Amino acid sequence: MLGGETYRIFLSMEGLSLAGSSLLTLIDDIATLLDDVSVMTKVAAKKTAGVLGDDLALNAQQVTGIAADRELPVVWAVAKGSLLNKCILIPAALLISTFVPWLVTILLMLGGAFLCFEGAEKLAHKFLHKKDVEKEHEARQQALADETVDMRAFERERIKGAIRTDFILSAEIIVIALGTVTSAALSQQIAVLVAIGLLITIGVYGLVAGLVKIDDLGRYLIGKDGSLNQSIGRVLLKGAPLLMKGLSFFGTLAMFLVGGGILVHGVPVLHHMVEGLADADIAIPSVDAIVHGLVPMLANGVIGLIVGGVLVAVVTAVQRLRGKEAH
Repeated sequence: MLGGETYRIFLSMEGLSLAGSSLLTLIDDIATLLDDVSVMTKVAAKKTAGVLGDDLALNAQQVTGIAADRELPVVWAVAKGSLLNKCILIPAALLISTFVPWLVTILLMLGGAFLCFEGAEKLAHKFLHKKDVEKEHEARQQALADETVDMRAFERERIKGAIRTDFILSAEIIVIALGTVTSAALSQQIAVLVAIGLLITIGVYGLVAGLVKIDDLGRYLIGKDGSLNQSIGRVLLKGAPLLMKGLSFFGTLAMFLVGGGILVHGVPVLHHMVEGLADADIAIPSVDAIVHGLVPMLANGVIGLIVGGVLVAVVTAVQRLRGKEAH
């Protein structure tokens, strides 16, 4: 079973914290995907406009209906992929922890490094290639507006990307959960991992489904009688895009905090260094408590950012050596 050091690494990470971070991390992929879906729904509405007639109310209702029909299936598709990920990961985690327990820590560290890389890549793509990002976004919107584009095929590719992100995060959660029940019987381990897998999937994607329906709730309230309902509806409509962007920001931040935290707890030198910083004595008690809470978090984030930046630089250099354009 798991070694003592590995066990301490697992217990030092909070499973619920990682689950919450997984939600934020997945938001960015799903938000981008749904942005593309919104363009696709407009294309679909345009194709059926001749059938719908000139009734503006009917057209608006149909467009809203199409949008609703596309949003939840997208989330459901990613959720099904997440369940499949866990069907693969749970047996694999049990086998590895039983026969090659030393490999668990290595896999956990690789997963943390990957999260840091993903976060740094997002930042590099956004700030170092800003014009390319804008051109890419415009090109994607134009392509999606093309009536000849295979919308389902494009959507499937975006869903696959979100499922890949989920795979890494699910692996981290499953391994951490396994570390808390290593002394239990195999049947109990299986029961706990299955329960955790189901709860995390239902909780995360249930919340995502609720988030993407905020705009529909806003439209519903605007159509109701009463100035209060209409005011709330307008606030929801205007606030939904800002909320998604905000969650996208915190999702990227979560990559560094979670990934860096895993690396810090897995490397004794880093772990002791961060503990030393957090244990520094501060004369003012209230400030001392804040420092003890914030220092480990900030250290995890900084280390995650550094590791991610180094990995992006290495990958970019390798791609250039191979004659490929860095993404």
